[in-house]
Amino acid sequence: MTDYPLIANHGLIGDLQSAALVATDGSVDWFCAPRFDSPSVFGALLDAANGGRCRVRPTAEVFTGKQMYFPDTAVLVTRFITEAGVGEVVDFMPVAGPAATPGRRLVRMVRCVRGQMDFEIEVAPRFDYGREPHQTRVTEDGAVFEGPRTSMTAHLVREPDDERLGRVRVLDGGDVHVELTLAAGQARGLFIETGVAGPVRSVRVAEVWRLFDETVDFWEEWLGGSTYAGRWRDMVHRSAITLKLMTYAPSGGLVAAPTASLPEQIGGERNWDYRFTWVRDASFSVYSLLGLGFSEEAAALARWLRERMEDQAHPGGNGPLNIMYRIDGSTDLTEEVLDHWEGYRGSRPVHIGNGAAGQLQLDIYGEAMDSFYVASRHGLRATHQGWLRICDLLDWVAENWDQPEEGIWETRGGRQDFTYGRLMNWVALDRGIRLATDNGRPAPLERWRAERDAIYTQIMHRGWSPTRQAFRQHYETDVLDASLLRMSTLGFISPTDPMWTSTLKAMDGELVTDSLVYRYDPEASPDGLRGTEGTFSLCTFAYVAALAESGRLDKARITFEKMLTYANHLGLYSEEIALTGEQIGNFPQAFTHLALIDAALALDRQLDLAPPAQSRRRSREATLAAPGAGDDADAAPAG
Repeated sequence: MTDYPLIANHGLIGDLQSAALVATDGSVDWFCAPRFDSPSVFGALLDAANGGRCRVRPTAEVFTGKQMYFPDTAVLVTRFITEAGVGEVVDFMPVAGPAATPGRRLVRMVRCVRGQMDFEIEVAPRFDYGREPHQTRVTEDGAVFEGPRTSMTAHLVREPDDERLGRVRVLDGGDVHVELTLAAGQARGLFIETGVAGPVRSVRVAEVWRLFDETVDFWEEWLGGSTYAGRWRDMVHRSAITLKLMTYAPSGGLVAAPTASLPEQIGGERNWDYRFTWVRDASFSVYSLLGLGFSEEAAALARWLRERMEDQAHPGGNGPLNIMYRIDGSTDLTEEVLDHWEGYRGSRPVHIGNGAAGQLQLDIYGEAMDSFYVASRHGLRATHQGWLRICDLLDWVAENWDQPEEGIWETRGGRQDFTYGRLMNWVALDRGIRLATDNGRPAPLERWRAERDAIYTQIMHRGWSPTRQAFRQHYETDVLDASLLRMSTLGFISPTDPMWTSTLKAMDGELVTDSLVYRYDPEASPDGLRGTEGTFSLCTFAYVAALAESGRLDKARITFEKMLTYANHLGLYSEEIALTGEQIGNFPQAFTHLALIDAALALDRQLDLAPPAQSRRRSREATLAAPGAGDDADAAPAG
């Protein structure tokens, strides 16, 4: 399995309609076109032998690969250091417009910056997850790869006085191999277009530099709209750019991750397709983006949510909202297994589509309503028709909140009365009441208040475990659940309430290992799946926010700072952290970057409000926690 780079050894580029992962060895080994959720063009990340890739690398047997982003942009620079000199490949996708287009552009500018360097370029597409064959046509200016349904053209970047750009040859299977030698200051490379079957043309270096300048200008101008000037600004802004990269501009939808089936446990079966828009993620995004000043993006996501409500104007089945949609708002997410692919480092099965789409997850209504409430406070108010749809949604919640469900973690072990689902239904009704009273909108307030208060009473009675002295995952267990870290930040309970501080203490002892947080213990609360998992990065950031709101600023700050050390070399996070510290799960994950932003906003605000003496204090608990159940890897759920 040495052919698989670490998940963390990748950078992300994109054009707001699709995205690609580029490894530190210069390989584009994940790229779907024309959309995030389209079949793959390059998929070596999930099958090194049969998935396909586009690789640019030195011919030297030994080289060191390093990566950086061009400052404040999504332009990725992969540098190669050899004994003969230093070279680099500059990767970016020129930003597409707001309308959906059938083709994508991927620019790979190859440069020698010191000395002299021999490069080899390999272009090996495998259309439709390797299921669609193609024919290859080669000219001196590049190659065309054409299948029955998919096509791609790779243009060589060259200058008019180049007699020939290295040596171009076609390998078995229709792959193309190019060799070139560059001296310091020279630039050549590839200009790839999907959805295009020629003609092949010679692309001039000046054209590539123009596209580079346009792409850099776009990202610098976009990030210039940020109003955030607090602590950890570089990490917050990198997370914002990452979220923007995962946004599908034609609809405003945000994919949970641009990848599919990267495992939560190496060799395990917890491998899911995240290239879709979850109502939950979209809702959280509204708060995070507004917190940074990106009101246009927040408004687009709010519109996307309202459109989904309008699609389901007549509730039925599992409710007025599905838990997830394709990025264009459609609902066909049929799950299938790619038996012909071995999976990342042998992690089978490889899933595309997502069978959890049909689950009942009641928390999504609270998250959607909380986002509408936050948007309204920032001046993004619902129209009359939008308010009618909100009323339909809340009437459904008032009628249906008291039933078992699958929960936020999409367990496949049967429905339960999850405390977090009840909490978020309380949030849904509470925010609806506030919206109606704040904006003078008509609503059945007496009914909504009665149901909201009934949920509160039920959670306090059945969601509380006298044995654990903590709020529990669901009503039939004493297992703890990190999703409940949001109870205080959502206003359900005071952050200084003894019931809440006791819950935090219980989580410290069971779910927290040093600075990292598990979702729950799958051995104590079976979720219907085999194997184990790592700590959930979004839960760690939620823990930071909960600590900050509870006044434990020293602990919150050191936990946040430790968590930043688990980012990859570019500041990106996957879904989970393994026991070894390795990033696992789909990458990068939107939810984690949303949680990072929220944690930074909460902690920065509380640090500003803290008395100077408290903000300078560094307790022993914060800087070097005494060993205990929460800091003992053997006592934590297996990861």
